Amino acid sequence: MSTAGQQGGGLRTRRSLARDKDHRSGMGMEAACWLSPGVLRRLIELPSPPLSRHQLKRLEEHRYSSAGRSLLEPLMQRYWEWLVGQVPSWIAPNLITIIGLATNVFTTLVLVYYCPTATEQAPLWAYLMCAVGLFIYQSLDAIDGKQARRTNSSSPLGELFDHGCDSLSTVFVVLGTSIAVQLGTNPDWMFFCCFAGMFMFYCAHWQTYVSGTLRFGIIDVTEVQIFIIIMYLLAAVGGSAFWQSLIPVLNIQMKMIPAICTLLGAIFSCTNYFRVIFTGGVGKNGSTIAGTSVLSPVLHIGSVIILAMMIYKKSAVQLFEKHPCLYILAFGFVSAKITNKLVVAHMTKSEMHLHDLAFLGPGLLFLDQYFNSFIDEYLVLWIALIISLFDLVRYCVSVCNQIACHLHIFVFKIKPSLSPQSS
Repeated sequence: MSTAGQQGGGLRTRRSLARDKDHRSGMGMEAACWLSPGVLRRLIELPSPPLSRHQLKRLEEHRYSSAGRSLLEPLMQRYWEWLVGQVPSWIAPNLITIIGLATNVFTTLVLVYYCPTATEQAPLWAYLMCAVGLFIYQSLDAIDGKQARRTNSSSPLGELFDHGCDSLSTVFVVLGTSIAVQLGTNPDWMFFCCFAGMFMFYCAHWQTYVSGTLRFGIIDVTEVQIFIIIMYLLAAVGGSAFWQSLIPVLNIQMKMIPAICTLLGAIFSCTNYFRVIFTGGVGKNGSTIAGTSVLSPVLHIGSVIILAMMIYKKSAVQLFEKHPCLYILAFGFVSAKITNKLVVAHMTKSEMHLHDLAFLGPGLLFLDQYFNSFIDEYLVLWIALIISLFDLVRYCVSVCNQIACHLHIFVFKIKPSLSPQSS
C-alpha cells in the first residue's frame, strides 16, 4: 500500500474513532437526561425544544438572588440544618424535592377522595396524614438547596425544579386547606381562597421577574404552612362540628376565620408585591429583568382567573359547586404551568408569550358554555383536567430534560465528576 493510501486509511480510521467517540459522548449525555430515548420520551416530550439557544446561554449566566427572612425561619433553620445532616450525600437535591411533592400530593388526594365536594367529613387519620404530609413536604423543600450546596451539585436546573414543584404543591395545599375546613359549603369563599393562593404564589415570582430578586416577608410560606398544619390537626380533633360552630359576638362560623385570614393576607402581600412590580424594575426604563413591560405577566394569570370566574358563574349545572375539587385541580394545573413559564422567563431573561396550550382546557369549558353546554359540562371538566395535567407534565419534562442535557448533569442523581466550579 502506498504512503498516501496508508495516510488515507489512517485518516479514515481516526474519523471512524472520532465518530464512535462522539456517539459514546452523545450516549453519555443522553444518560444524563432524566428520560431515556424511546416511545415514552417521544410521547411526553414536546416535539421541539422549549428553550432556544440564547435562553440556554442566559440560563448559564443566571445567579439565584433572594432577600428577607420570615419570622419562624431562624428557629426552623436549626431543625433544617440537623435534618440535612441526616441525609446521605449520594441523594440528589431534586430527588429530595420530588419526594416531598409526591408526599404532599398523595396525602391531599386521599382527602379529595373522601371529600370530593369539600363538604364531607373525612376520617380522622386522613387529616392527620395531610398534616404529616405537609410537614414532610415543608422539611424536604427547605433542605434541598442545603443538600445541593453540601454536595456541590447546585445548578440552575435545581432552582427551576424547586420552584416548579412549589407551584404545583401550592395548588394541592390550598385545595387541601379548603377541604379541611369544609369550605365547600361556601363556594364563593372557596373559589376566592384557592385562586388567591395561586395568585399570590404567581405574584411572588412576578416581582422576582421584575426585580431579579425573590423577596420573603415577615409572614411568608413557612408561617402559612405551619398555620395550615394546625388547621389539619384541628379538623382531626374537632371534626365538622368545630368548623361549623359559631364564634360568639362575631356570629360567624369558625371556618370563616381561615378565609378572612386569606383575604387579609392577600391584601397585605399583594400590596408589597405590586410596590416592587411598579417601582423595582431593574431593566431599561424600569422594565423587567428581560426588558419587557412589568405588567405583561398579568395577562397570563388574569386570563386564568377571569375564565375560571366566568365559567363558575355562568354554569347551568353548578359545575364548581358540585365538583369544586376537580375544578380547582383543572385550573390549578394551568396556573402551575404559567407560573413555571414565568420562572423560566426570569431565569433566562426572556419574554413570556401569551399563546399557550395551557389555555386549551379552560377554552373548551368556555366554548361548551357558549354553545349552551351541548356536551355535559362535567365531562368537559374531566377533559380539561386531563389536558391541563398532560400539558404541564409535558412542558416540565421537556424543559428539565433539555437543561440537563445542555449542562451535562443528572436530574435525580449526583454526577460523580461534579466540582464546585462546574456545578
